[in-house]
Amino acid sequence: MNELELLQGLGLQLPSPAYLIGALVFGLIGWVVWRRGRRQARPALTWSGVALMFYPYLVTRTWLLWGVGVALCAWAWLQWE
Repeated sequence: MNELELLQGLGLQLPSPAYLIGALVFGLIGWVVWRRGRRQARPALTWSGVALMFYPYLVTRTWLLWGVGVALCAWAWLQWE
């Protein structure tokens, strides 16, 4: 338990289960969107998939992860056709 307190003192914390599930879900959705965008040669869809796969590395808050993820999924859904 001492190691956990030391890491928290350094500002390092483990992400919550909701964050981990969100990162996994949006990463998988991003991979599907990226593949479809590449197959159809549609840059908007391809870059939407890339954004969905990699934005969890930039976001640290769980609520922000889910908010941005839902917004990007909505954008990809509008571009899907």
